[in-house]
Amino acid sequence: MRWQVHSETSLYRDPWLDVRVADVESPDGRRLGHRLVRTEPAAGAVVTDGHDRVLLIWRHRFITDSSGWEIPLGPVVEGEMPGDVAARQVEEETGWRPGPLRPLLSIQPGNRFCDSLHHIYRAESATRAGLPAAPREAGRVEWVRLSSLRRLIGDGEIVCATSLSSLLYLLVDCLPDDVSPPKAREPASGGDYDPGRRFLLPDLPELF
Repeated sequence: MRWQVHSETSLYRDPWLDVRVADVESPDGRRLGHRLVRTEPAAGAVVTDGHDRVLLIWRHRFITDSSGWEIPLGPVVEGEMPGDVAARQVEEETGWRPGPLRPLLSIQPGNRFCDSLHHIYRAESATRAGLPAAPREAGRVEWVRLSSLRRLIGDGEIVCATSLSSLLYLLVDCLPDDVSPPKAREPASGGDYDPGRRFLLPDLPELF
């Protein structure tokens, strides 16, 4: 079942975003005006090294007045390739030049109100680029151990949707191809348990 779009009108536009109102019809026949934001895509990268660490930046976001660890990410300008943007953002925001990049995943972090699409790449190495240790937009730049990611997420130190999705995917991506589902065990709080279900990260404590 699809929503039908009858028209869209721009309410405000600048080089960064386009705020619009759409005349839409929901699958149950309701007609309404729906606000939305259209933006250019963005690209970023998850960069790891040979010591089970991932390169992250600590940033303050004034919009939510919150701070947390994030992966490097930036807008894709028309005519640019997302992979080139991802490599540039890593170097500009961290001072490290990533090794060869490969696609990891694409994310629509706010698809209830925004069409922003984030292309995320993976690099398994990086070399120092000679830039300052803490570029201007980052409070800190650090190599964070993969084993600490679960704690950081649980403690609310990783809240950016794109970073969170990418890092969780990274943990799954690091699993060997022959990982077997965990042995059947009773869930902590009752309910039905299916031993044949796909694994969940908490079932794999050896990752952490």
